[in-house]
Amino acid sequence: MNLAYRDIRHNLGRFLLTCLGLGLLLGVVLAMIGIYRGLVVEALTIARAPAVDLWVVEANTRGPFAQASRIPGDIREAVARIAGVSSAGSVTYQTVETEHRGGKLRLYVIGYEPTRPGGPPEIADGRAIVRSHYELVADLTTGLTLGDRIRLGRNVFTVVGLTSRQVSSGGDPAVYINLLDAQKLQFDLAPPAARVQLARGTAGSGRDTVNAVVAQLDPNSSADAVAETVRRWKHLAAITQEEQELILTRSLVDRARRQIGLFTSLLLVVSAVIIALIIYTMTMEKLKQIATLKLIGAPDRTIIGMIVQQALALGSIGFIIGATLIVNAKGYFPRRVVLEPDNVLILALIVFAVCLLSSGLGVRAALRVDPATALGG
Repeated sequence: MNLAYRDIRHNLGRFLLTCLGLGLLLGVVLAMIGIYRGLVVEALTIARAPAVDLWVVEANTRGPFAQASRIPGDIREAVARIAGVSSAGSVTYQTVETEHRGGKLRLYVIGYEPTRPGGPPEIADGRAIVRSHYELVADLTTGLTLGDRIRLGRNVFTVVGLTSRQVSSGGDPAVYINLLDAQKLQFDLAPPAARVQLARGTAGSGRDTVNAVVAQLDPNSSADAVAETVRRWKHLAAITQEEQELILTRSLVDRARRQIGLFTSLLLVVSAVIIALIIYTMTMEKLKQIATLKLIGAPDRTIIGMIVQQALALGSIGFIIGATLIVNAKGYFPRRVVLEPDNVLILALIVFAVCLLSSGLGVRAALRVDPATALGG
């Protein structure tokens, strides 16, 4: 006879309702873990998209994502001539807000040279950019479709291709346009500002400015050696792909990581307290039955097993409810939620440990019951 099972069946409705409430709480914990992993993935998405080995940026900066960076566009030719570099391309990055179908649309605009590194990793639908002006490849999350026309700055672009899962570290969907169009969008002044600069005598500066030059290296070349060659020029900085990813994870998402980690820890503590109180309450409600078991000679391990089994059942069912909820609802979150199997397994082990520790309060109360209590009125 399984005492834990019989006790749960006796109060099945209340037990399942308690499991549902705990499941919602554990679902929030799992969602926070998934949101953090999603932040890391999104922070690295744009940096990994070009599939390059080296980033050349402005000196004394960690651009183009962590800091602003502006360098002459012709640096690309100098980088391409370095021994070990197989190809190089100029890129620009900027955030633009525009209107589409009567609403605001915030986009992360990437300018690249179609024949060089820096473009979208794949085209899910449509085609890549082939014309020199006013064509655009958009991420599916923008809501744009093939043939849509959208205004960026003073020009109207036509969507010719769609890519997927290309978003900035801030969650803005990415669009790719030709480098010349991107430079005009980012660096050209509005007519009133241009007239002011002309009156001051500072107009006429070249527009061939980019945020970074990306380079792909030969298979046997060392990224660190090529980066050291670039750094000798003094007016430029070179960042390897590994260093770029380290900067992104430590700079852009570090504070969010610590905040989410603290919040997740607090939720786990709250979950432990709730489980402990529930098990303690369930134990206190059947003290007379426990005393009767002791009176008839039931060993302590039988009573301890009943309480521990109830705690584990509560945690297991709650975890399954929470995990099922988040797995089915993660697509509706405004930011990407990434649930890795190892994260789910670790949380399951934590919940298991929490249930064991939380059952201690109920076990302590049960072991202190006097068998003579069963003979009372």
